Amino acid sequence: MRDLTLPASKQSLIELHVAVLLLGMTGLFGKFLNLNPAAIIAGRSLFTALAIYALLRWLQLGIGVANGGQRLLLAASGLVLAAHWFAFFYAIQLSTVAIGVVGFSTYPVFVTLLEPLLFGERFKWLDIASGVLVCAGLLLVAPDLDLANAHTVALAWAVASGFILALFTLLNRKLVRRHHFLVITFYQHGAATVFALPPVALLAAWPDAGQLWLLALLGVVFTAIPQSLLVRALQRVRAQLASVIVGLEPLYAIVFAALLLHEIPALTTVLGALVILLAVMLAIKSHAGGKYRNHGS
Repeated sequence: MRDLTLPASKQSLIELHVAVLLLGMTGLFGKFLNLNPAAIIAGRSLFTALAIYALLRWLQLGIGVANGGQRLLLAASGLVLAAHWFAFFYAIQLSTVAIGVVGFSTYPVFVTLLEPLLFGERFKWLDIASGVLVCAGLLLVAPDLDLANAHTVALAWAVASGFILALFTLLNRKLVRRHHFLVITFYQHGAATVFALPPVALLAAWPDAGQLWLLALLGVVFTAIPQSLLVRALQRVRAQLASVIVGLEPLYAIVFAALLLHEIPALTTVLGALVILLAVMLAIKSHAGGKYRNHGS
């Protein structure tokens, strides 16, 4: 009988594509859920933490953390994750999914620019070129530079979410040296839940039963599962190839928004997204040995 088992590398590529497709849907929940971004963060983080905890128990992995300094660092990274999500979902609620994901997709370029500053590494000319291309792409996407324009403000929030995610990624560069990635993810989402709950309580922005189901779907199917698949796939797929596939997430998000929300992006937005994608590819080429393992969207 013929063996139908896929080679490990092909299976990993399929898992990677599935993960990116699922992550490409996350931005749409900013439109599906008529909730304050803090409530979306609290619900998403809670259900993700519960799903990751169940996976940890199933894998029989402990959740102990070595010392107080590490616990503090994990809590800080959870706060950074919550801030990234707030900026991301707020941008989408102010404007469109396309504006949100295009601004957010700048984060690998921010990583390449921040790494030399924070870790004493040498700048490369491709880092500078990718930064210039990002600026050009954002100028194409921005309707104008008037802060009275909601779309311009939304783009600024989206870029801020990309910058914050870059900080989150660099924080994780320190954390992954000591802890399993699932343990890190569990504590980060748990901390993000704790940080998001006070504003939800203050604003009385509690979700109803229908919204809870959507939050559970977002937290488990569109966050916990793709993040786990993404890191699992990155253990077998070359980092550069994986980063190219992950870089397609904004394009998937724009297509899903067009199909499900009837948000048809302007031609300048599409062109800007392509320029930023080119910048991301340059950033990846510049740091081909690295892996962007922690994805925040």
